[in-house]
Amino acid sequence: MLEHIKLNNIFLIDIETVPLYENFDEMPAHFQVLWDQKSQYQRPAGQTAAEFYERAGIWAEFGKIICISIGFFHLEKKHIHLRIRSLAAHDEKLLLLQFIELLNNQSNNLQLCAHNGKEFDFPYLCRRMLINGLKIPKVLQLSGKKPWEINHLDTLELWKFGDHKHFTSLNLLAAIFDLPTPKGDLDGSKVREVYYQQKDLNRIARYCENDVITLAQVLLRLKGLPIIPPENITLVE
Repeated sequence: MLEHIKLNNIFLIDIETVPLYENFDEMPAHFQVLWDQKSQYQRPAGQTAAEFYERAGIWAEFGKIICISIGFFHLEKKHIHLRIRSLAAHDEKLLLLQFIELLNNQSNNLQLCAHNGKEFDFPYLCRRMLINGLKIPKVLQLSGKKPWEINHLDTLELWKFGDHKHFTSLNLLAAIFDLPTPKGDLDGSKVREVYYQQKDLNRIARYCENDVITLAQVLLRLKGLPIIPPENITLVE
């Protein structure tokens, strides 16, 4: 399966996002109204917009990116290695500029890969780039392209096999493939707390890197290849 996918052309990515403001009350008044309108159909019955605000990081209009972890495969003596690099910053524009520069320095055959990337990571990146006044790099531009011209891989989509109503988390895929998932005590629901209250951006970056490692291993299993042993995974500063 997926024999046509060349590992050395793939950029595996995962992003971590948080609400743009720490608390609902810090938002400008007109944005509070807009958040109320945006979230009204997602909120459980009886929950206010302020109480639901902790989930605002999911929406690009009300959140920001604080970390992008990137993984790229490297073939050495017939063995597959994985190199991981994280871009993490409080200044989202600086973070995105670094990511854009990294993308623009790659070959035209570059393929971005993420889990649920077509629904979350890729559009979120594009929206936040435009909000920050940045030009979207070519590999993320979709306008005017035919479906087969878009170099995006999504492990969720690959696992669906055309079943559009089927959602499977990266954690579940890792479990069914019996893959190690060294997440520690952090999960996505705690990223906001770790960022705003503990102010531990490095911890978030480590969490994001672990997601990229898991993503890489899942992709290899989908291709029918052995997973990468820990000693062949390197963190690049």
